[in-house]
Amino acid sequence: MAAFPYSILFVRHGETDSNAEGRLQGQRDTPLNPRGREQASAVGRSLRKLMSAEIERLETAEAFVASPLTRTRQTMELARAAMDLPPRRYRVESTLIELSFGDWEGLAWSEIAVRDASGLAAREADKWNFAPSNGESYAELCDRLRPWLAALNGDCFVVSHGGVARALLTMIGGVDPAIATGMNIWQGRAIVYEKGGYRWVG
Repeated sequence: MAAFPYSILFVRHGETDSNAEGRLQGQRDTPLNPRGREQASAVGRSLRKLMSAEIERLETAEAFVASPLTRTRQTMELARAAMDLPPRRYRVESTLIELSFGDWEGLAWSEIAVRDASGLAAREADKWNFAPSNGESYAELCDRLRPWLAALNGDCFVVSHGGVARALLTMIGGVDPAIATGMNIWQGRAIVYEKGGYRWVG
């Protein structure tokens, strides 16, 4: 796509029990665990300290948006509270829901290796284009996100998921797909996508 003209301040949701157990959540609706709640508050405190003028500008523009899943909405509300903003004043955008892992959702990688060894091997060979049975590939996730990006008319603050963050790294952050699929997307920190690149905050 053409050079993306806006800035996205992106936060991945905090930790859930599934994260802690190494299980694929995908589009399953899971809540934050206590550590995840603290991560969400911590990123809000960090952003309030490091980017207070930007946060105020985005709030004035009503530019806060989250995936509809519980873990992302909880993260948004805890982060906003830590930034001294009304917790529930944000929009929900279904397009920002996580990459679907289909039949793999709820499983740990060790279980997938037993149940679908051939699928796991195919994924390792091409993580960007592989889709589990009844799931999505990163390439398909980009197709889902592209109209949302094209419709943006200004900078925004987004709370979403690791898969969405990796897709955006490739779509607007200048990262090769083969690299993006293996990148860690840290919980409790923020990413700024801007000017064809990205940087971590906090």
